[in-house]
Amino acid sequence: MHETDRQIERGLVLQRAGNVQAAAEIYQKVLERNPNHPDALYLLGCLAHQAGHNSVAVEFLNKAILARPGKAAYYYALGNALANLEKDELAEHNLREAIRLGSRPEFHTSLGLFFKRQHRLSEAIAELEAAVQLAADDGEVHFYLGKVLHDAGKLQEAITSLEKALKIQPGHVPTLAALRKALASAHRDDEASARLEEAVEPVGKDHDQLCDLADALQEAEDLAGAIAVYQRALGLGGESPRAWYACGCADITSEDFASAIACFDKAIKLRPEWLEARHNLARAFYEMGQVGEAYEEFKVCAGRGEEGARLARAMLAVIAPGAPQASNEEVLLTRQAWVKDLPTDEFSVRTAPVQPHAGGRLRIGYVSSFFASDNWMKPVWGLINQHDRRDFDIYLFSDAPRSAIRHGYSAHEADHFFDTTRLSNRALAELIQESGIQVLIDLNGYSEMKRLPMFMLRPAPVVVGWFNMYATTGMPCFDALIGDGEVILREEEAFYSETVLRVAQSYLTFSVDYPMPPVAALPCAVSAPFTFGCLGSQYKITSEVVAAWSRILIASPGSRLLLKNKRLKEDTSCAFVEKLFRRFGVARERIVFEGPEEHYEFLTAYDRVDVALDTFPYNGGTTTTESIWQGVPVIAFAGDRWASRTSASILRAGGLGDFVADDLKEYVALAVRLANSPEERPRLAALRANMREQLLASSVCDTRRFAREMEDIYRNCWNRFLQK
Repeated sequence: MHETDRQIERGLVLQRAGNVQAAAEIYQKVLERNPNHPDALYLLGCLAHQAGHNSVAVEFLNKAILARPGKAAYYYALGNALANLEKDELAEHNLREAIRLGSRPEFHTSLGLFFKRQHRLSEAIAELEAAVQLAADDGEVHFYLGKVLHDAGKLQEAITSLEKALKIQPGHVPTLAALRKALASAHRDDEASARLEEAVEPVGKDHDQLCDLADALQEAEDLAGAIAVYQRALGLGGESPRAWYACGCADITSEDFASAIACFDKAIKLRPEWLEARHNLARAFYEMGQVGEAYEEFKVCAGRGEEGARLARAMLAVIAPGAPQASNEEVLLTRQAWVKDLPTDEFSVRTAPVQPHAGGRLRIGYVSSFFASDNWMKPVWGLINQHDRRDFDIYLFSDAPRSAIRHGYSAHEADHFFDTTRLSNRALAELIQESGIQVLIDLNGYSEMKRLPMFMLRPAPVVVGWFNMYATTGMPCFDALIGDGEVILREEEAFYSETVLRVAQSYLTFSVDYPMPPVAALPCAVSAPFTFGCLGSQYKITSEVVAAWSRILIASPGSRLLLKNKRLKEDTSCAFVEKLFRRFGVARERIVFEGPEEHYEFLTAYDRVDVALDTFPYNGGTTTTESIWQGVPVIAFAGDRWASRTSASILRAGGLGDFVADDLKEYVALAVRLANSPEERPRLAALRANMREQLLASSVCDTRRFAREMEDIYRNCWNRFLQK
């Protein structure tokens, strides 16, 4: 054997033994003598890929292929590295080339899993079936095939494949979890339960082994199985913080936040200093509307010196505008604290100034992760569709493909649309810079926090926040925020790190361009009791909101309250909210709880609501526009911050200022008066019947005028930049 070959063999022995550093040193020495040695290049590429350094891996593997073009394993390794870099076309090409040069089960498996990630399920099944033909005794291949068959809705085939996998590797928890999910999907719940019992039986009553099994089930995304096993472990004795914590984590993943609160509370009582448990408790509190409690718990976590404190500071930055105890100054300081946590070494790029383009048109870029959300985008499409393309070039940077946008956007041939779903923040910033954007508008705000650091790269000369901002960003990269005179008071500008700009009408001027149910007759005018309603998110229904609504219900004995949101799909969540009302003396029969539905059906709930009640301090935005479009007026009041004035902005611009109270006391009194005054019902019925026409005739739906206002703001921002 040649000395170089012996060195490669020694490296492989070390690599298999886990001594990666020593193996890499041997391969490097081989390259010092022969820089184009294909196996040394290939093995170093594999090591880089395993360490997560995929760009380095690609460089080594490309050199290996140049040195020895016909080696299938090289293409296979390169394809996997490229897939991790999300260079999909090149990844697919190399994986196919590996199969062409040598059909091996792992090659087909990798290509199959690649197709699965792209939701190309029929192609994924074909590749995994090819892998099974080559390795019929490989349980892992049967496992992957079973999972893809399940995703494709081929349940019996999936069950058969997963049963084969479990027979080959008995006790393999991910396979067990996948099989249980497939059986449940096929409504074979008894068999799914029996499978779980088979897994639990060898463990017996060993608490730690039960928790280990539950952990594995949770990791394999079998949440129901994991929770069942955690509860069995807890049944052996309730003093296990590990089991309570893990059960709470499973509840959070399955979005049963009310149950999660109980679990994390017990874990913390047993281990008061457990930062992760306290953080997760805060998250569960927030989702159930206990925002004040969540805010205080996150503050405790943020004050700790551990790494998890950064995540707590991030959560504080998200929820601060909706936390009743957070002042405008505290919102600013909280968000600035999060900005300080960002890795500043990544923000060294600044775009050179760009000049107006041909014809003097200004290049405007909009960044959003939610362009495909029809109901949420009403103000956005109302503006974009009305832009004057003679003066503006419109660029849309979307974290959703164009095909996902079903309604709202009236595509213009001159517009530029980019699907940025798979782009990193730096790659997106480079795309924006290359596009020559002059004024860049963020439509996400803190609703898509992972995109906010992209603006720190300053990809455009002017950066503006609009639409989904309802407080300061706290970020130095934003030049301006756009609101209106209703939501941002002059005396509060000191609490903004940006220049505050205002439109004359509501900054949430909107247009409805997607199917909505017809307006129904006033329910209480027919036979139903007077019904208040709120279809807003549960995290907006704070303890303070529950207290106010309870006063309304108690003072209007013949009324009831309809609550409908996605959290209320769980019985535990309904019981949790019921208990909150019961503290204020409101009986269960006064409240109607309903869970989520498809959006059109969801909106038909307004057919059963006479008057909607706004949430505070975090008002409705989309919820308010949908309610009034369905003919249901919203009772609101202008609070102490931007987030608590959005409904007032919309209602007053829509000619519905009579429903905007001066303060919380008047808010309660107005609701009680409407419920207890039968003489008001003809007025409510007439208003309901004519609400859409009234809105269309008002400034809140005058998107053409709004577009001219926004265009003037963009021009002024650009001119100010040129004058610097």
